[in-house]
Amino acid sequence: MTYRRAAIPALIGGLLLTALLWWAGASADALHLPGSGGTLGTDPVAELQRWLAPWAYDPPVFLDSGAQVSGYVPLDGGDDRDRYNGLYTTGLQIRYGAVFVFFVLGALLLIRRLPPVRGRATAAFLALWAWGAVAGTLAVTVSAPWFIASSGHGSYRFLPQLANVIAGGRQLPVAVGLVAAGASVLVARITAEGAEPPPRTDVPVRAARLAATAGTAVIALSVVVLSYQPVAAALQAYSPAGGLLSEPGDLLRQWLLLGAWDVPAGGPVLDWLLHRASDVLLLAVVWWTLRRLPGLLTRATLPAMAAGAVCATVLGLLAGQVLRIAVVQAGPEQGLPYFSAGLGNGIPAALTCGLAAGVLAAVVLRTVLRGAPDPGPAGPAQYGDDR
Repeated sequence: MTYRRAAIPALIGGLLLTALLWWAGASADALHLPGSGGTLGTDPVAELQRWLAPWAYDPPVFLDSGAQVSGYVPLDGGDDRDRYNGLYTTGLQIRYGAVFVFFVLGALLLIRRLPPVRGRATAAFLALWAWGAVAGTLAVTVSAPWFIASSGHGSYRFLPQLANVIAGGRQLPVAVGLVAAGASVLVARITAEGAEPPPRTDVPVRAARLAATAGTAVIALSVVVLSYQPVAAALQAYSPAGGLLSEPGDLLRQWLLLGAWDVPAGGPVLDWLLHRASDVLLLAVVWWTLRRLPGLLTRATLPAMAAGAVCATVLGLLAGQVLRIAVVQAGPEQGLPYFSAGLGNGIPAALTCGLAAGVLAAVVLRTVLRGAPDPGPAGPAQYGDDR
């Protein structure tokens, strides 16, 4: 698919994602009405407020009421609240602009290399859904300094504050990304009508499996080694002395760890295995997706493989979290707010590790295919499909 044909669905998906986030943020005020707790329940209202807070227009409490929070630093001259409120408004504008730009750029690459035609529609939908969650995380990240500065103590423990801001705002893009991905795929199918059938990349099964195994090894490094609690604790405790950029441990943990686990200690081994099943599912989803990805792409370029690996890691992460919710955390006393609390955790790490996995998979794929004889007529095995 050409860039011109791919740009239309990418723009529509980006506009829809941004509009839905804007609408949800504008609706956050309704949760503060006196009757909201009685109608929806106290816990659901609190959880919805946590979902919407990073995208809402409500300024920090001290900006709205004049109360000073811990660490607040008043400015010299003028109205402090107005000046800090301006920083907050600027950060919000950057956040909405960034989510649109990041989604469009990623969707343009994915739709061009993974057009939703000839059996690729489901793969394109899942990839765009995952990329919507990634775009939300990137938007929160680039706008975080303005939100930290608007709180009045931006020079105090900046990196831990940055990690705390990045950790929020993940559930809402996961939810509304479904709608944006569906609209993008639908429009892409319409714009692709009448175009030449997109080609497939001829990839031998052995090359696809080796590339998938190499990429999955990167994800396994985060899941098995870095996420092991003694190692994770060492990362989080890392804190060089002094300076605005001291104590990067929280930030490193946010961008490197896809989970947290430890050896069984005093509890039933079966419960421990159930918790680890989500990690196994994550690795299985990543390996299967990376094995299929080169054959689904119109051209297995390094950017396309890297973006596809990021989406595969996010999808595996979400699948593992849903499994944990359904199998491990299920219980009659638990409600939907409790189930959704961990949804979207680890997306920054999925972006970091997914990029590294995609680059390594692309390098291995090119290395294996270099000097290989030209493939014959395209068959199922040449697309990495050994059914």
